[in-house]
Amino acid sequence: MKHAQNNQPTHPFRRSGAVAFAAVTLLCLAATTGCGGSDDGGKDKKAEKSEQAKPALKQRLDQPRGKDPQELPAPPDTAPFSDQLTHELRKRTLDMAGVDGKTTGQCPKGIESKKGTTVTCSTTFAGQRIDWQVTIGDKALMSLVEYQATPTKGILTREGVAKLLFGNYKGSIEYALCNDIPEVVLVPLNAQTSYACETVFKGKEPTGASTPIRATDSGPRAF
Repeated sequence: MKHAQNNQPTHPFRRSGAVAFAAVTLLCLAATTGCGGSDDGGKDKKAEKSEQAKPALKQRLDQPRGKDPQELPAPPDTAPFSDQLTHELRKRTLDMAGVDGKTTGQCPKGIESKKGTTVTCSTTFAGQRIDWQVTIGDKALMSLVEYQATPTKGILTREGVAKLLFGNYKGSIEYALCNDIPEVVLVPLNAQTSYACETVFKGKEPTGASTPIRATDSGPRAF
């Protein structure tokens, strides 16, 4: 597999094989400023602001029972190029969701594997739509073609978050507490969202400390 030296690497795939995409990484910066007044007053204000910023962790997530994303049947080798690309973007959409579910996709008909061609494709998961900006790259070896495909949004699923947390702390987590994560929601990709969770370990009580949840091109992440 060949990677370009930038934030959007190209990925080769066979006409009947895999197309991968590059997501844009967003960097979140936090700034702190000093407060005037007495030390006690400043501490009180900071404590009050901290309390207000904490998410209300009322949603309990238990051991998930859903299936991992299932392999989508590949189109035949003779299928149009647009169908091959659509199939691969649907697979990447399932990876983002982190769980199995109904997905659809569509790319413009009649597109060719010509270097420099740009198209917009779309996929859906559970009715939520994502647009993909796709640029066709070099042909490498016989039937291999390189692509860049960037999704405009990330998908976050409640079950996918549960799978992440229970997978990270396999065998030691009792449950997780989150702040009302929807069953499926579109969020900025690779950026901190308004959703957060706390993992509660066996024999322990919740502390109220939470970790932000993010959507990435390979599924949800907590950091």
